Amino acid sequence: MIKLGMVQKRYNFKPMKGPLFYAKILLFGEYGIIKDSRGLSIPYNFFQGALKIPNTQSGFIYDSNKKLIEFSKFLRNINHHLVKFDWKKIERDLSNKLYFDSSIPQGYGLGSSGALVASFYDRYALEKITVVENLTKEKLIKLKEIFAEMEGFFHGKSSGLDPLNSYLSLPILINSSENIQPTGIPSQNLNGKGAVFLLDSGSSRETGQLMSIFLKNMEHEKFNLMMKEKFNTITDNCVNDFLKGNVKSLFVNIKSLSRLVYDNFKPMIPSDFIEIWKKGIETNAYFLKLCGSGGGGYILGFTQDFNKTAKILNRYKLEVVYSL
Repeated sequence: MIKLGMVQKRYNFKPMKGPLFYAKILLFGEYGIIKDSRGLSIPYNFFQGALKIPNTQSGFIYDSNKKLIEFSKFLRNINHHLVKFDWKKIERDLSNKLYFDSSIPQGYGLGSSGALVASFYDRYALEKITVVENLTKEKLIKLKEIFAEMEGFFHGKSSGLDPLNSYLSLPILINSSENIQPTGIPSQNLNGKGAVFLLDSGSSRETGQLMSIFLKNMEHEKFNLMMKEKFNTITDNCVNDFLKGNVKSLFVNIKSLSRLVYDNFKPMIPSDFIEIWKKGIETNAYFLKLCGSGGGGYILGFTQDFNKTAKILNRYKLEVVYSL
């Protein structure tokens, strides 16, 4: 699990009580995992959330409680054969102004809704699949299906991966929609110059709208073919390189992925960052990719020399999440 002390010094979050559910970073697989590419997601435990009953009232608590009431109404209509909830407990807690206390920025690609879904399942699901038991392939697939149904409230269509990552708090390798597994990742090279980093675009986004654009594009044969023959293949190569620690090959494939996204996913790239994205590809100084659905929030970056990249992008907030 990745934890950054330097980030903790910058922000001052109040400690949370009870079960905590962490943010995630989808290193590889954005959009592609919906169409069976490989993917790799890691927990990011600096940002976290927890369900709470408040001692006081505020506008934030009121809004969060209202959203949870809407969410609970949605859950009444999902597949009851897939998951059942303790509705008496839910209704009691909602009447006591249950809210989701979270430091995970919303609309930033770090799985804020996934953490909420994982937290809700953990607190209210009957006959729930627990983290401590033997997690077979079948149990992981069922959890992913449950979470995809639940997170549909927020995104319209969900892979279920974000809540699964938050619930397990482990790196997850996605081989296909029917083949997922917890995995280990190589140790960070703390003496290396390279890094995976987050670039703050300064604005949030609505995942559901971007997902609609993607699904509309998938109706076109040319785009569909690009996803199958290029996007998924390059993503698979990136996953393999990262897990094997093949840094040199990783950067070759990351550049190809960054260019492919630049050419085919323009609506998902914040307009102010299109030229910055292009500059990285042309100079080889850094390569950018979508963090989640894109459109705003964080952008994920890869560089072989972070200090050099930080000077080039000195107008923006950068955070190292993994040293290469």
